[in-house]
Parts: sequence; C-alpha cells; structure tokens
Amino acid sequence: MESIQNIGHLIQQRRDHMRITQQELADMADIGINTLYKIETGQANPTLKSLQKITDILGMEITLQIKKV
Repeated sequence: MESIQNIGHLIQQRRDHMRITQQELADMADIGINTLYKIETGQANPTLKSLQKITDILGMEITLQIKKV
C-alpha cells in the first residue's frame, strides 16, 4: 500500500517542519501516539476521521481526484 506510506511520510514531514512532536500531535488529534507512529510509518490504515483531524492541525487538506489514464 504505497499510498498509505506516502500519506504517512507527508504527515511526518509537515509535523517535523512545524516542530511538533509525535506526542503533541497525537494529543491534539485525540489519537494514541502508537496510532500516529503507525500512520507515519505506513503500518496503519487510518480512518478518514483520524486523517482529517491530523491534517486540520497540520494545515493540510485531503483531496480526491480521478486518475489520469
């Protein structure tokens, strides 16, 4: 699941850029630190609700688009 790993990597990069620790982000998003770690490392399949909380805090947005063929 390459896309899940990409999402996790983007979240980690943005969090690092904003100088927010994993614990701080997990607390703000009301998720467990272990869950956040797994999301960032591509080991979890997060719910849309969890992703929305995380991306809102980090000033990111989730978008869908049709694949180009």
